[in-house]
Amino acid sequence: MANRRKPAEETATAPTQPTVTPESAEQAEDSGNVELTVNDLAAIKQIIDIASSRGAFRPNEMVAIGTTYSRLENFLTVVSQQQQAQQAG
Repeated sequence: MANRRKPAEETATAPTQPTVTPESAEQAEDSGNVELTVNDLAAIKQIIDIASSRGAFRPNEMVAIGTTYSRLENFLTVVSQQQQAQQAG
């Protein structure tokens, strides 16, 4: 069967980022359900790397994924440098 294009309404679009207000962040902290560590972020970075190497993303999604990956990588580098400085000092 020949390749068919999906109708416009079926194509994936970049998800919007949820808005976090100080009140909602406070409520989440009060409930004790929020826990995201640097190790979690490193795991997310590794997941993105593996998924992209396996071709899991469409070309039109790569810009957003690449930008997010770069920001995550930069953040993890800064945190790692800060941790090393604290341990040394």
